Amino acid sequence: MSVLLSLTNASVTLGKMSALTDVSLRVDGGEVVALLGPNGAGKTSLMRAVLGLVPLSSGAALLGGDDPRKLGARTRALRAAYLPQRPQSIWPISVEALVALGRFAHGAAPDRLASGDQAVVDAAIEACALAPLRARRMDEISGGEKARAHLARALAQRAPLLLLDEPTAGLDPAQALGVGDVLGAHAAGGGAAVFSTHDVALAAQVAQRIVLMRAGRVIADGAPLDALTPDALRAAYGRDGKLERIDGVLAAIFR
Repeated sequence: MSVLLSLTNASVTLGKMSALTDVSLRVDGGEVVALLGPNGAGKTSLMRAVLGLVPLSSGAALLGGDDPRKLGARTRALRAAYLPQRPQSIWPISVEALVALGRFAHGAAPDRLASGDQAVVDAAIEACALAPLRARRMDEISGGEKARAHLARALAQRAPLLLLDEPTAGLDPAQALGVGDVLGAHAAGGGAAVFSTHDVALAAQVAQRIVLMRAGRVIADGAPLDALTPDALRAAYGRDGKLERIDGVLAAIFR
């Protein structure tokens, strides 16, 4: 599988604060990776470092084999689609028009979609179960529907790497699992998805790999049952916790 991102002993300092410390991470095509950890663990900083949006104080970052800070915006967009926390759409445009913005790096826009671009937009709308809403305005739909529309825009970018910062925040359980299905399908097609979340059980259910962080450091990295041990959960969250399999589904229990 191709290496889509790598960090090697990467550290990031924001102001006087250490956001990442000596983090090494490699993500290959075919993987769904969940970033877990408490607030301030460094999950967002890790994604931004991979994209070259924050400078490294030491170490190295590669996006598709190249230093992301040396790549042009279009090249970066063709390699990675980034969905930040709580993305905004300030214009009263339709859901379909928002999704079509994902084709911008390919030279298209909502008012100039070639047939191939339209097919990609249609597929992203279908994958995110937005077909009944495609003509609705973004300021007329619910928060969960907006989140799915932004995910569809990221999918329409057709970048091999998806970097999604809390894409399931505010979604109901069915919608959150639906996002997991979308990420799994993207990985099955040879891409990779890295997403952050505070939902330990969801991460264990939809990701093949967990990267558990605290205070800017990776404290565990592996398959859910290997990474989310009681000792690791205590180290990350300061509470006793464990994974239990209930009716074939992994559940996280804290006390």
